[in-house]
Amino acid sequence: MSDHISRKELKQDKIKETIEHGAEAVISHAQLTLIVVSVALVVALGYGGWRFYVDRQTVEASAAFDTGMQAYQGRIGATPDPADLRAPVYPDEPARVQDALQRFTKVANKYPHTNPGRLAHYYSALCLEDLERHNQAIEQLKKISGGGDEELTSMAQYQTAVIYSRTGKPDDAVKIFRALADKPSVLVPRPFVLLELAGILRNSDPKEAASIYQQIKKEFPDTTIADQADRGLDLLSPKS
Repeated sequence: MSDHISRKELKQDKIKETIEHGAEAVISHAQLTLIVVSVALVVALGYGGWRFYVDRQTVEASAAFDTGMQAYQGRIGATPDPADLRAPVYPDEPARVQDALQRFTKVANKYPHTNPGRLAHYYSALCLEDLERHNQAIEQLKKISGGGDEELTSMAQYQTAVIYSRTGKPDDAVKIFRALADKPSVLVPRPFVLLELAGILRNSDPKEAASIYQQIKKEFPDTTIADQADRGLDLLSPKS
């Protein structure tokens, strides 16, 4: 037998080797495809489960938030509302606000990552303000301002300025209102902020207050806000 491999045998070996490598490649590709499909399926199922969980949490949070609003807008007095006999009734304002605070706080703590939960934080701060727990209200509003919701942040900053203006910190209030006027939002519009700013400046800087009132009339003519600016100017006229 010859020690040398004929060209025909060599060619057959190469064909065999090529077929074997091709088969291995097909198997490897099939395995890779199976892995990719399996991972995609797991991700899809995981995302679907996560979305279902988030949606369910939001629905639950919304229902719980509604009970807080029912308390916040509850009837004061002994007679229930004939239109809704299930609506809560309170003996006085503090009792109503305290109940609303408890409900909103529960929603905010249980569903912090839902929109109703974040809004419950805001209403908790309003309740604290109504109960004259101003420091706690401001702390709550600062937490909201640190969140990623721009509209809710604007609302929280606006309410913080309102509390400052009512608690002897007009300079802090003016600073916030100026910033909000320069960067208004849908829920905290510029004319509304300017009106608040002018109201604070009426005593400390009546000249600037008058200028802001005129600015409101110029930027937003023939509006209710412009009418309020006129009334503000009337209040300034005896002192100007």
